[in-house]
Amino acid sequence: MNDRADRRPRADGPGASPRPPAQALFRRLVVINGLVFAAGTLVLAVSPATVSAPVVWAEVPVLLVGLAVMLAANALLLRRSLAPLDALTALMQRVDLLRTGDRLPGGGNRDLAHLIDTFNAMLDRLEAERSASSAHALAAQEGERQRIARELHDEVGQSLTVVLLGLKRVVDRAPADLREELHGVQETVRASLDEVRQVARRLRPGVLEDLGLHAALSALASDVARSSGVQVTRSLQHDLPDLGADVELVLYRIAQESLTNIARHARARHAELSLAAEDGRLVLRVADDGEGGARQDGAGIRGMRERALLIGARLSIDSPPGRGTRVSLVIPDLPDLRDLPGLPDLPDLANRSTSP
Repeated sequence: MNDRADRRPRADGPGASPRPPAQALFRRLVVINGLVFAAGTLVLAVSPATVSAPVVWAEVPVLLVGLAVMLAANALLLRRSLAPLDALTALMQRVDLLRTGDRLPGGGNRDLAHLIDTFNAMLDRLEAERSASSAHALAAQEGERQRIARELHDEVGQSLTVVLLGLKRVVDRAPADLREELHGVQETVRASLDEVRQVARRLRPGVLEDLGLHAALSALASDVARSSGVQVTRSLQHDLPDLGADVELVLYRIAQESLTNIARHARARHAELSLAAEDGRLVLRVADDGEGGARQDGAGIRGMRERALLIGARLSIDSPPGRGTRVSLVIPDLPDLRDLPGLPDLPDLANRSTSP
């Protein structure tokens, strides 16, 4: 019982916590109504108007006008006083943890400022927790991708290579009437080996770690163009500053997901991939001339948004029907990319691995 009493907010000292929102709002309404009634009483007291007992009909219009003025003044004051609640309700309806930064200013209304500040603090806490959980989930996902890629390369790839070598020896010693059929089997195994290697490269972009972001994006565009038939135009700035492994991996994964969506769903003939520094910002753009009309965020787009949050970037997707889709990732403050909000808690995604 005493603990509950100790935790109650107090408002009787300079350093005390603010009054509860319900109590503050109740006090504001009482004060507004009291001031309106006091003003009406004062006007009635100093004015020459009188009220007879019983009331005569000539005095009724005066009373009605006075009542209407008091009600109008009361309604105006209450409306202006409670206006922040409408803005707060609108913010509650549109809030999305994948689109951060939407806050309501708390100034201008002392009694409701505490409520607004508390809601903004709740959004900050939820966004921080969402960012941390996303970082751990994406780190685990990258680790699992690397483990599967290693197993595909080291086990499945080596096994298929052994099969190819064995088939080559068999083809050299086989009768002439069987060589054509064995050559067909050999080509099938070689194609399977190429597919395994391609899957491993998609799971773990080794070229990103070895040659950097520019070479990795160029290789990605070439692979998508070769496998899907979509012509991909590249415009990649060479003289970018050191972005760090985490930022480079996020940029690569978002470009990979965007180009994969174009190849699978857009029915496009041409796509554009660009990465450049513009006005102190780093901007990644992926656009196509396909059908467009993407209305809902699927798992892939939500994953892109979560990755963008990790490095403090803002992802926008414009997809008008019949006019293609345009994906833009903007990273602010290009000279300070290593100090972006999401980086200190972001695991080392590029080099992280998990045991089988």
